[in-house]
Amino acid sequence: MTHVIVGAGQAGDRAAEALRAAGFAGEVVLLGGEEHRPYERPPLSKEYLQGAADLDAVHVHPAEWYGEQDVALRTGSVVAAIDRDAAEVVLADGEHIAYERLLLATGSSARRLPVPGAELDGVLYLRTLDDSDRLRTAILSASRVAVIGAGWIGLEVAAAARLAGAEVTVLEAAEQPLLAALGPEIGAVFGELHREHGVDLRLGVQVAEIVGEGGVARGVRLADGGLVDADVVLVGIGAAPNVGLAEAAGLEIEDGVVVDERLRTSDPRIHAAGDIAAIWYPALGRRLRVEHWATAQYSGPAAARAMLDDPATYDQLPYFFTDQYDLGMEYTGHAGPGDADQLVVRGDLASREFVAFWLRSGRLLAGMNVNVWDVTEDIDRLIRAGVPLDADRLADPGVPLADL
Repeated sequence: MTHVIVGAGQAGDRAAEALRAAGFAGEVVLLGGEEHRPYERPPLSKEYLQGAADLDAVHVHPAEWYGEQDVALRTGSVVAAIDRDAAEVVLADGEHIAYERLLLATGSSARRLPVPGAELDGVLYLRTLDDSDRLRTAILSASRVAVIGAGWIGLEVAAAARLAGAEVTVLEAAEQPLLAALGPEIGAVFGELHREHGVDLRLGVQVAEIVGEGGVARGVRLADGGLVDADVVLVGIGAAPNVGLAEAAGLEIEDGVVVDERLRTSDPRIHAAGDIAAIWYPALGRRLRVEHWATAQYSGPAAARAMLDDPATYDQLPYFFTDQYDLGMEYTGHAGPGDADQLVVRGDLASREFVAFWLRSGRLLAGMNVNVWDVTEDIDRLIRAGVPLDADRLADPGVPLADL
């Protein structure tokens, strides 16, 4: 019996680990398109990019682990198609691999910038380990870095570039950084953080083109005619799920590969995990596709258990974190644009030590702790409780969250 995992990222790797931990004695084949063995992505824009962590700290497992666990890791193996009738995956070189169960964990790709000059040398993206290596080398030799997009990746790269001594300009179309994720009031906190660290943050601007000289990027021209000089241009405008393989196989797609509470796709022999999985979250009462470390960390093993016909369901809430300069943050739950009708803050925004809560009809949707620690479990429990909360008590640091 063979279980095949397509995608040798964190979700796929953790699924392979979980299969062996659960006692599965059949063949486990882990197929990755990159030449690297599985690695975690958060360090690529944080400590690895800054040079504070080495390559060993990025990889999920040591190289010898795969042999010790009898996991057939095949890097540089691109899957071209899924033959559902034959229960096989077809590699780009024509090889067919049969599966009893199949897990798709194909991740996401950085969205490309659709403007003239985007193909110039010096225009970089950040999604893979190779991307991070290129960006780190470029930042260390650059005097001026332009970052297009003030989302999580853009701001983390801006922080890394400032720490490396470069002049940094961040260009964002919205009125505040992280507007869709956090709203205007909390987004402004991150804007002020970066301005305090010397970042030229320009909001409400549109990029018209990347200008270059001799095939190399030399700056960014804005729609109003302004020019931002730069030796390096980092584009951080989001990521798109790699659902092409699943879509071509006829699986149900809705902003991702639709899965049930056991991470099964519309084909019960095929599961999906990580960035591509549109998962039903009972505690939130909605289906979401979440592109964060915790989703890969926990949905991969959950899918593995389901591949072994374990009836347990996926029950993790969305979670992510960031580190920028002296700010550390954790976010639990989900509150998209328009979801919340009330924002409650416990603590002080100005000192950047607070917990923010997004509520709808008094019920907690999401909580974010900034430089305040050991509260994520309480936030998780408050979200799951699904009961109206007293906003005054929620805002009062003297009332333990556990008491709510």
